[in-house]
Amino acid sequence: MTIESDALAPTRKTGAALVDDLADRIRNRIMTGEIPIGAQLRQAELASDFGVSRTPVREALRQLQTSGLIEVLPNRGAVVSVPAPWDVREAYEVRAELEALAAARAVRRITRDQIEQLRVANREMYDYSLARSTGTAPDQPDHRRGNDLFHTLIASISGNARLGKAINDINETFPRNVSAQLIVNDSRHRDENFQEHERILQALADGDAERAAAEMRQHVVDAGEQLARWYELRSSTVFRGE
Repeated sequence: MTIESDALAPTRKTGAALVDDLADRIRNRIMTGEIPIGAQLRQAELASDFGVSRTPVREALRQLQTSGLIEVLPNRGAVVSVPAPWDVREAYEVRAELEALAAARAVRRITRDQIEQLRVANREMYDYSLARSTGTAPDQPDHRRGNDLFHTLIASISGNARLGKAINDINETFPRNVSAQLIVNDSRHRDENFQEHERILQALADGDAERAAAEMRQHVVDAGEQLARWYELRSSTVFRGE
């Protein structure tokens, strides 16, 4: 499972700082799908890949296990956790309420320039996902950026840093590449996602906090259901290690 694209650059970090750095790098690989769900995480390979000893790698994996991102299975060792569908639904239920609050708060603060920025992000997400689905995608390093930017910008505009952090913490619970794959691979979901964003945008532009909150809440709940179904269809195969 050695991956060369994110080898650890030379560093003088030691102790806890090194462990935290390794945990962040491994987490990033998991969140982007570079290390897929169900994959084994072999300490020796990771240590060689990052150019460090096995001890800080072992501690980094323990840190990720505590967060729930990885688990230790009999006869397999450390593997990337497969999110349970019910856990996804519960997390997105909470996220829906948080993002609805962010949207309602954003109504009082949003500017015309920010409305346009959101519109561009939504169009960018749609166009790039469509291009990815047909194999004609332009050179763009992160195909999640348009969709993620739409949500993070609204959270930022809300003016509540704790609210933004709470939303981000939930987003970081599950690998983000799966949500992106759904938008790329499912044309109906891609179209619905774009239109739902547009309705949220219109409510923000109209200054209607109640409608903005309702549209955002339903959008996030629907996204969570799509994600939960994806895991339901694939979890048995992943658990068997196929």
